Amino acid sequence: AAGPAADEKTEFDVKLESFDKATKIKIIKEIRAITELGLKEAKAMVESAPCVVKGGLSKEAAEAIVAKLKEVGAVSKLE
Repeated sequence: AAGPAADEKTEFDVKLESFDKATKIKIIKEIRAITELGLKEAKAMVESAPCVVKGGLSKEAAEAIVAKLKEVGAVSKLE
């Protein structure tokens, strides 16, 4: 049986839930900066929301990305 420590996550994914269409270009630019994707790939990722933007991150790194996305009008969360 797993102990209480097994429930603590050490790796987190940042999931883009939705975005404000008015700030779509800013969000695409931020996704490009976060993922190092090209313009076409970043645009496709944003348009396919909800989707995982980046995975396997520490909680601190994931929270920083969520904060950056929030600044540009995106709704995202940790998973």
